[in-house]
Amino acid sequence: MAKAYIVGQVTIHNPEGYANYSQHVPGTLALHGGKYLVRGGNSTQLEGKEQGNRKVIIEFPSREAAVAWYNSPEYQAILPHRKANSEGHIALMDGFEG
Repeated sequence: MAKAYIVGQVTIHNPEGYANYSQHVPGTLALHGGKYLVRGGNSTQLEGKEQGNRKVIIEFPSREAAVAWYNSPEYQAILPHRKANSEGHIALMDGFEG
């Protein structure tokens, strides 16, 4: 079974409000086997237009686990904090089995 990844490109408009979201996400990930591979940090746009100044990549053991996390009551309870304080482009991607 292929791993799956949540890839987020986010522009934060209100860092204080966004903190209410970001401090609680790790606990929700642990419930579904998710772990951060990238969480912020320095990035350089090599091609195209940047879609957010904060990049996040989260690995899950499967697509089903990623969807279960996103739809979980724990994550849905904190998601409004992200949406109210940032603009996000979020994608779910299947991993490569080579």
